[in-house]
Amino acid sequence: MGSIEVTDYDPDWRALFAAEKAALLSLLGELVDDIHHVGSTSVVGLRAKPKIDIDAVIRDEGMMAEAVERVKAIPKYTFHGTPYSDGMWTFTSGRGSRGNRLYLCGPNNATHEKRILFRDWLRSHPEDSADYAALKCRLAAEANGDWTYYTGGKAAFVARIVDIASR
Repeated sequence: MGSIEVTDYDPDWRALFAAEKAALLSLLGELVDDIHHVGSTSVVGLRAKPKIDIDAVIRDEGMMAEAVERVKAIPKYTFHGTPYSDGMWTFTSGRGSRGNRLYLCGPNNATHEKRILFRDWLRSHPEDSADYAALKCRLAAEANGDWTYYTGGKAAFVARIVDIASR
Protein backbone atom coordinates (compact mmCIF):
# COMPACT_ATOMS: atom_id res chain seq x y z
CA MET A 1 0.00 0.00 0.00
CA GLY A 2 3.02 2.31 -0.04
CA SER A 3 4.32 4.66 2.58
CA ILE A 4 2.36 5.96 5.53
CA GLU A 5 1.58 9.62 4.93
CA VAL A 6 1.34 12.08 7.83
CA THR A 7 0.49 15.60 6.66
CA ASP A 8 0.05 19.04 8.16
CA TYR A 9 -3.37 19.75 9.62
CA ASP A 10 -5.95 20.54 6.93
CA PRO A 11 -8.92 22.72 7.96
CA ASP A 12 -10.95 21.00 5.23
CA TRP A 13 -11.01 17.85 7.39
CA ARG A 14 -13.81 19.37 9.47
CA ALA A 15 -15.94 19.93 6.35
CA LEU A 16 -15.17 16.44 5.03
CA PHE A 17 -16.34 14.99 8.34
CA ALA A 18 -19.48 17.14 8.35
CA ALA A 19 -20.41 15.98 4.84
CA GLU A 20 -19.86 12.33 5.73
CA LYS A 21 -21.81 12.73 8.96
CA ALA A 22 -24.77 14.17 7.03
CA ALA A 23 -24.67 11.26 4.56
CA LEU A 24 -24.48 8.72 7.39
CA LEU A 25 -27.35 10.35 9.30
CA SER A 26 -29.42 10.11 6.14
CA LEU A 27 -28.46 6.47 5.65
CA LEU A 28 -28.75 5.27 9.24
CA GLY A 29 -31.58 7.54 10.38
CA GLU A 30 -33.36 6.19 13.42
CA LEU A 31 -30.64 3.60 14.10
CA VAL A 32 -27.96 6.11 15.04
CA ASP A 33 -27.60 7.92 18.35
CA ASP A 34 -24.67 10.15 17.39
CA ILE A 35 -21.73 10.38 14.99
CA HIS A 36 -18.34 11.54 16.23
CA HIS A 37 -15.22 12.81 14.49
CA VAL A 38 -12.38 10.95 16.21
CA GLY A 39 -8.73 10.37 15.47
CA SER A 40 -6.05 12.90 14.68
CA THR A 41 -7.98 14.72 11.95
CA SER A 42 -10.46 15.78 14.66
CA VAL A 43 -7.81 17.74 16.59
CA VAL A 44 -7.25 21.24 15.18
CA GLY A 45 -3.59 21.78 14.32
CA LEU A 46 -2.52 18.13 14.70
CA ARG A 47 -0.54 16.50 11.90
CA ALA A 48 -2.35 13.38 10.74
CA LYS A 49 -2.89 10.83 8.05
CA PRO A 50 -5.50 12.42 5.76
CA LYS A 51 -8.02 9.73 6.69
CA ILE A 52 -11.16 10.84 8.52
CA ASP A 53 -11.96 8.54 11.47
CA ILE A 54 -15.66 8.37 12.33
CA ASP A 55 -17.44 6.59 15.17
CA ALA A 56 -21.18 6.11 14.62
CA VAL A 57 -22.89 5.07 17.84
CA ILE A 58 -25.93 2.91 17.16
CA ARG A 59 -28.84 3.34 19.60
CA ASP A 60 -29.04 -0.31 20.59
CA GLU A 61 -26.93 -3.43 19.98
CA GLY A 62 -30.07 -5.07 18.58
CA MET A 63 -29.99 -2.57 15.70
CA MET A 64 -26.36 -3.25 14.78
CA ALA A 65 -27.01 -5.92 12.14
CA GLU A 66 -29.32 -3.59 10.20
CA ALA A 67 -26.84 -0.69 10.50
CA VAL A 68 -24.00 -2.88 9.23
CA GLU A 69 -26.10 -4.04 6.27
CA ARG A 70 -27.05 -0.47 5.35
CA VAL A 71 -23.41 0.63 5.27
CA LYS A 72 -22.32 -2.52 3.42
CA ALA A 73 -24.74 -1.50 0.64
CA ILE A 74 -22.70 1.69 0.00
CA PRO A 75 -20.22 0.84 -2.79
CA LYS A 76 -17.50 3.22 -1.58
CA TYR A 77 -17.09 1.36 1.73
CA THR A 78 -15.18 -1.88 2.25
CA PHE A 79 -16.36 -3.98 5.19
CA HIS A 80 -13.73 -5.39 7.57
CA GLY A 81 -15.90 -6.96 10.28
CA THR A 82 -14.72 -6.50 13.88
CA PRO A 83 -10.96 -6.99 13.47
CA TYR A 84 -10.16 -6.30 17.14
CA SER A 85 -13.20 -8.10 18.62
CA ASP A 86 -14.10 -4.92 20.52
CA GLY A 87 -17.59 -4.35 19.16
CA MET A 88 -16.38 -1.85 16.54
CA TRP A 89 -17.70 -2.81 13.09
CA THR A 90 -15.14 -1.40 10.66
CA PHE A 91 -15.48 0.04 7.16
CA THR A 92 -12.96 1.94 5.04
CA SER A 93 -13.03 4.04 1.93
CA GLY A 94 -10.03 5.25 -0.02
CA ARG A 95 -6.60 3.63 0.06
CA GLY A 96 -3.69 3.67 2.46
CA SER A 97 -3.43 6.93 4.38
CA ARG A 98 -6.33 8.64 2.55
CA GLY A 99 -10.12 8.34 2.75
CA ASN A 100 -12.45 7.50 5.64
CA ARG A 101 -12.45 4.90 8.37
CA LEU A 102 -15.94 4.34 9.77
CA TYR A 103 -16.66 2.39 12.93
CA LEU A 104 -20.14 1.37 14.02
CA CYS A 105 -20.52 0.60 17.72
CA GLY A 106 -23.21 0.20 20.31
CA PRO A 107 -23.81 2.51 23.25
CA ASN A 108 -21.20 2.52 26.02
CA ASN A 109 -18.57 0.85 23.84
CA ALA A 110 -15.23 0.96 25.70
CA THR A 111 -13.12 1.54 22.58
CA HIS A 112 -15.31 4.44 21.49
CA GLU A 113 -15.19 5.98 24.97
CA LYS A 114 -11.37 5.76 24.97
CA ARG A 115 -11.22 7.45 21.57
CA ILE A 116 -13.33 10.34 22.87
CA LEU A 117 -11.12 10.67 25.98
CA PHE A 118 -7.98 10.68 23.83
CA ARG A 119 -9.37 13.17 21.30
CA ASP A 120 -10.64 15.57 23.96
CA TRP A 121 -7.36 15.41 25.87
CA LEU A 122 -5.32 16.28 22.78
CA ARG A 123 -7.72 19.11 21.94
CA SER A 124 -7.07 20.73 25.32
CA HIS A 125 -3.38 19.83 25.83
CA PRO A 126 -1.27 21.25 22.98
CA GLU A 127 2.01 19.94 24.43
CA ASP A 128 0.75 16.36 24.31
CA SER A 129 -0.71 16.96 20.87
CA ALA A 130 2.71 18.17 19.64
CA ASP A 131 4.43 15.14 21.21
CA TYR A 132 1.93 12.84 19.52
CA ALA A 133 2.49 14.52 16.14
CA ALA A 134 6.26 14.08 16.51
CA LEU A 135 5.82 10.41 17.43
CA LYS A 136 3.55 9.78 14.43
CA CYS A 137 5.96 11.47 12.03
CA ARG A 138 8.89 9.44 13.39
CA LEU A 139 6.96 6.18 13.20
CA ALA A 140 5.71 6.90 9.67
CA ALA A 141 9.31 7.49 8.55
CA GLU A 142 10.55 4.31 10.25
CA ALA A 143 7.63 2.05 9.29
CA ASN A 144 8.41 1.77 5.58
CA GLY A 145 4.73 1.08 4.93
CA ASP A 146 4.36 -1.38 7.85
CA TRP A 147 1.00 -0.43 9.37
CA THR A 148 1.44 -2.84 12.29
CA TYR A 149 4.70 -1.12 13.24
CA TYR A 150 3.16 2.34 12.88
CA THR A 151 0.02 1.56 14.88
CA GLY A 152 1.84 -0.49 17.50
CA GLY A 153 4.37 2.28 18.01
CA LYS A 154 1.60 4.65 19.08
CA ALA A 155 -0.03 2.25 21.55
CA ALA A 156 1.92 3.14 24.70
CA PHE A 157 1.45 6.89 24.14
CA VAL A 158 -2.29 6.49 23.55
CA ALA A 159 -2.70 4.21 26.59
CA ARG A 160 -0.86 6.71 28.80
CA ILE A 161 -3.04 9.62 27.68
CA VAL A 162 -6.27 7.61 28.06
CA ASP A 163 -5.19 6.58 31.55
CA ILE A 164 -4.51 10.20 32.56
CA ALA A 165 -7.68 11.49 30.92
CA SER A 166 -9.88 8.89 32.62
CA ARG A 167 -8.87 9.93 36.14
